[in-house]
Amino acid sequence: MSYQEEQLCERAKAGDMAAASELVTLHYQRVYAFLRRLCGNDQDAEDLTQKTFARVWTSLASFRGRSSFSTWVHGIAYHVCIDARRKRNHLDTMTEEWWETCVAEGPSPLENTAEREMATQLYSWVETLESGVREVVHLHYYQGLSLQETAEVLGIATSTVKYRLRQALETLKAKTEKIPTN
Repeated sequence: MSYQEEQLCERAKAGDMAAASELVTLHYQRVYAFLRRLCGNDQDAEDLTQKTFARVWTSLASFRGRSSFSTWVHGIAYHVCIDARRKRNHLDTMTEEWWETCVAEGPSPLENTAEREMATQLYSWVETLESGVREVVHLHYYQGLSLQETAEVLGIATSTVKYRLRQALETLKAKTEKIPTN
């Protein structure tokens, strides 16, 4: 955790609303993007992001800095999403329009039609992976968390994260090899 984040956390714990607001600003977009990918639609992601930060503030006193603040917040977001899934007891399928709204950082791989179709197909294949494997892909590749941070968020061993990533890559590679080339 950076010195700035550490100071913001301490100030927020002491009731400094400006520090709390700055922490939200620093982490909101990444948490929202993570939840959007997990739940499949913008409205649910917005609701879950709000619930996540509400839980963050009610739990802030328990944050001890054993992991980065980002990892801790992603862990809360993950559990908020799991709780919401249990309540709904089903996953909504992602529409084509939803995939169109996925924001890519940097140059978009969807700039030309062939890449766009492949990216859409790859995202949809990721969503067919077993839930534990899919969650690891979301956190590690989509959110950019390290192997250790991903393990902490999910409450599993780093070796399990590596195994699940290897499973995902093997599955996705096998699917891409079946695509005919022109």
